[in-house]
Amino acid sequence: MVYAEPETTRWVNRVATPLRAFAAAESSGAAALVGAVVVALVWCTASPGGYESFWSTRLSIALGDHHLGETLRVWVNSGLMTIFFLVVGLEARREFDLGDLRERRRFVLPCAAGLAGMAVPVAVYLLMFHGEGRDAWGMVMSTDTALALGLLSVVGRGLPDRLRVFLVTVFVVDDVVALVVVTLAYTDDVALRPLLVALVALGLVLVVRRVTSRTVLVPVLLLGVAWVGLLEGGVDPIVLGLVVGLATSAYAPSRDDLEQASSLFLGFREQPTAELALAANAGVLRSLSSNALLQSRLQPWTGYVVVPLFALANAGLSVDLDFLREAYSQGLVWAIVVAYVVGKPIGVVGASWLVERLTGGSVRPAVGWTGVIGSGTLAGIGFTVSFIVADKALAGTQLAEAKLGVLTAALVTTAVSVVVFARTKHMNEVRRARALLGEATPLVDLYCEINPDRDHIRGSATAMVTLLEYGDLECPYCGRAERVVRELLEDTDLRYVWRHLPLGDVHPHAQLAAEASEAAGAQGRFWEMHDRLLDHQDRLEPPHLMEHARALGLDLVRFKEDLVEHRHAARVARDVSSADVSGVAGTPTFFINGRRHHGSFNLETLSAAIADARARALLQT
Repeated sequence: MVYAEPETTRWVNRVATPLRAFAAAESSGAAALVGAVVVALVWCTASPGGYESFWSTRLSIALGDHHLGETLRVWVNSGLMTIFFLVVGLEARREFDLGDLRERRRFVLPCAAGLAGMAVPVAVYLLMFHGEGRDAWGMVMSTDTALALGLLSVVGRGLPDRLRVFLVTVFVVDDVVALVVVTLAYTDDVALRPLLVALVALGLVLVVRRVTSRTVLVPVLLLGVAWVGLLEGGVDPIVLGLVVGLATSAYAPSRDDLEQASSLFLGFREQPTAELALAANAGVLRSLSSNALLQSRLQPWTGYVVVPLFALANAGLSVDLDFLREAYSQGLVWAIVVAYVVGKPIGVVGASWLVERLTGGSVRPAVGWTGVIGSGTLAGIGFTVSFIVADKALAGTQLAEAKLGVLTAALVTTAVSVVVFARTKHMNEVRRARALLGEATPLVDLYCEINPDRDHIRGSATAMVTLLEYGDLECPYCGRAERVVRELLEDTDLRYVWRHLPLGDVHPHAQLAAEASEAAGAQGRFWEMHDRLLDHQDRLEPPHLMEHARALGLDLVRFKEDLVEHRHAARVARDVSSADVSGVAGTPTFFINGRRHHGSFNLETLSAAIADARARALLQT
């Protein structure tokens, strides 16, 4: 049987894990952002008046006697950026519901690091700068999540995914607090009536979503009313995006939901009517959380449109030698640079160290200390909130100097981060693992431990890494993954475990094929039958199973009786039950040393994950 190049697992295709899906596009999203900054600088340098005139153009919307008019820059900063912070909130909520932060104790340290990473730069800024514009201290609070994670995806190739999770957690704390500060400290002339309308609209959204999850138009309209209410009330409505994102729960689809969705699709397959098509589509969407759906739809727009447009609207500077000479002689620029380049790492690293010491080591960073230091340096990249605050608190020459300070800090921080992570490439395997992964015990996602007396195991019994797969012998993706697994098993320090998860709603022969492999196992030939069935997934009907048994030299009478009487159905059901309690709904799903593997199952991705697991195992020996 000829297989296509391995691709993403069926689980990922159906669930589309947002945290990892976004990571794949971060480097190109960061490139789009940097490109927009360059265009803004060139545009403003070539035509300062034209640049400002364009972004100061008013765009108005009228509905009856009600009129809403704002400049293009405001529509971008307060409108489109609401979508960006919605995605930030969604990703944070996903980590709380499905990621490591579902163990709430693990949130303590990154929360402290995020808060200190804001407080220390503000203190540095206030100590260094005493002139007019000192009240713009909010510029140095926040890290630009999109740009920092994009940079990590470039300079941190080959680094463990756990580092990105730690960064996301720190940055989300940063974003939440920064938006609260912007709302409270940089809001003037608050109007209570529009704010009351916004709160009522938000309350109605909760009521509508609780009553029914099928309607989308009504909540969207109500959120639009809330956004206008906040804007008219004098509160920057970008906070609305973060609130909605944090309130949108994430969950993995259950097998019951997926089976119902496939049943609806099969009904449409038999009677392809518009009504059944709509029902099938609704069934598929119901199986996924709103969190996953929103992230999947919005992430490309935020990465490639929203954030670059924000950069284009705000990063414009008329750059010439006279301006640079004058600006770099001012204390404002250097207060911003030092606050970001020095203050951010001190805050993040210092708070992490202090929490570990105060808790006696019971609460540790989820990454090693090099990872913590690298997180601190990357946190020195400010952009979105920095420009929002600068635009509110400064004007004229000082606004231009502030923008230059933020951009300069980002360049210096990038260089420092490259050096920090480059150091690990020259370390041996154990030192590098300790520097990047640390000694915090990871959460285990596999609830049913591996039992050599019960499970089917290949490879060394003393291997440091165990790769477990829940698979379906009729699933084409499992067939593709099998070739990758065989290559991985050339590693003598790898143990491989197979557990059954036949998806009878989409693969009608999977259950009997699983029982056939167990029947062969009863005669000491499980792996031979396993391999043969995956190699001949188009030949799984009862006569074909008998042919496979004959080719393997099995006792055909015993084999047939086992199938007819379903003697091994309970053994297969036990694997299925273990999949259910571990939250597995699709195939193939892999676990590496008890940790669920999210992402592609190609050779490169799985090899990297296995290498990370081996490095962590080395630290525990």
